[in-house]
Amino acid sequence: MAMTKQEYKNDCVILSTLEELVPKEHLVRKIDNCIDFRFIEDFVKDLYSIAGRPSIPPVVLFKLIFINILFGINSMRRTCEECKVNIAYRWFLGLSIYDEIPNYSTWSQNYIRRYKDSEIFHQIFDTILYQAMEYGFVDMETVYGDGTHQKANANKNKHKDVEVEIVKKIYEEAMLKEINEDRIKHGKKPLKDIKKTEIMFDEETGEIIENVETKHIKESLTDPESGCFHKGEKEKCFAYTHQVFSDKNGFVLAHTTNPGNIHDSVAFFEIYNILNSKFKDQIKNVCFDAGYVNPAICREIILSEHIPLMPYKRPMTRKGLFKKYEYVYDEYYDCYICPNNEILPYHTTDKKGYKQYKSNDENCKNCPLREQCTKSKNCQKVIIRHIWEEYKEQANEFRYTQLWHDNYPLRKETIERIFGDCKEQHGLRFTRVRGLVKNEHNVTMIFACHNLKKMANWRWKNYSNKSFFYRFLTKLIDLKNLWQKKEVCYF
Repeated sequence: MAMTKQEYKNDCVILSTLEELVPKEHLVRKIDNCIDFRFIEDFVKDLYSIAGRPSIPPVVLFKLIFINILFGINSMRRTCEECKVNIAYRWFLGLSIYDEIPNYSTWSQNYIRRYKDSEIFHQIFDTILYQAMEYGFVDMETVYGDGTHQKANANKNKHKDVEVEIVKKIYEEAMLKEINEDRIKHGKKPLKDIKKTEIMFDEETGEIIENVETKHIKESLTDPESGCFHKGEKEKCFAYTHQVFSDKNGFVLAHTTNPGNIHDSVAFFEIYNILNSKFKDQIKNVCFDAGYVNPAICREIILSEHIPLMPYKRPMTRKGLFKKYEYVYDEYYDCYICPNNEILPYHTTDKKGYKQYKSNDENCKNCPLREQCTKSKNCQKVIIRHIWEEYKEQANEFRYTQLWHDNYPLRKETIERIFGDCKEQHGLRFTRVRGLVKNEHNVTMIFACHNLKKMANWRWKNYSNKSFFYRFLTKLIDLKNLWQKKEVCYF
């Protein structure tokens, strides 16, 4: 067969409308079908003046952000360029082929002047989520929580060493109260404060100086509000951490943003309080990975009347030594019994909330199991037990129930799937903006777009199934009518 050269025909005239040119199955049609974006106008009307020149409609500005995130463009300049030539994007923005696309700097200027100090981003996120709830797509009987890191827009080699005060944990006052109750019960003096605070007198100035516990951290010179993140074999870099809760169907329910050097177990309490303030009565089970297995988190979940579903966490014991579970705890006498049937009585409760149980060093010196028990020079075994350890043990008991086996394996299909999709498709892997507030606004829109996309696809699928059923039912009715008229015959 002879080769035929292609003839380019660029001079044809198209007599059609945007409505006809946009494919019926395009994502923008699905999104436009499931939600009315005019709700944005009600949220931002107080941010605009009643006088002056007409502004670009705020719905158009936020739809540019939706296009930017939903289609993984990640650059407002390139988003505006794509909108100039993409008919589907123009249809979604509500602009004709002759209308001018807003300049890429228009969004940044509107953000600086109007939106940066407003709640519009969280309002958009909540509106989309509540719309999905109205459709019946959200199932909050079991919620899944986890954290993920987003690489900051900062050079990892440009930093300085700074000394900062150790922030007081949210549960330290309640823990101090129980520590002192336990110490008084055992005849010990109560602690004044969990943190070490020294009061010093400066003889030169005559002022009283309060020295508190501090630590040294690396602070980025490019983005000081980010935190230095290093975990396992991952690259050491400056990042932000996002704590996220999702439902059983993969819809994001709540999220928070923190510097990358904040551990997941520390950032948990803020996001959990936000979740409870919105949906506490609708939640029954809370599912986490092993990074959240600690007494304070287990206590918080159980006191909220939720069931914690957590995995087994292996004890971090040196190889060749007895594990902690091989020592039996006697709750009545408040002591431990070692594998050689020797008693380790209570010694003290430290400021971190750990009760110490120490063995008799004279009995341990001649013990045949000493090499498997302790490597200490004074031949004394010390076991620590948190004052809230019973909450952790109670959470571990749920691991043997059918409820745990039915719900915990779904973590990889819910919260882990959300992180994977958002990193690959919606720009969650790294950020282009700097500052904690800007990154919180950015990730709010990312998770809002994730919920919007899922809701649009699900509603379109249900609509298509109903359309198919309607066509099938109509066909049956037509066949019935033909049969009654004796116009159908079977062979």
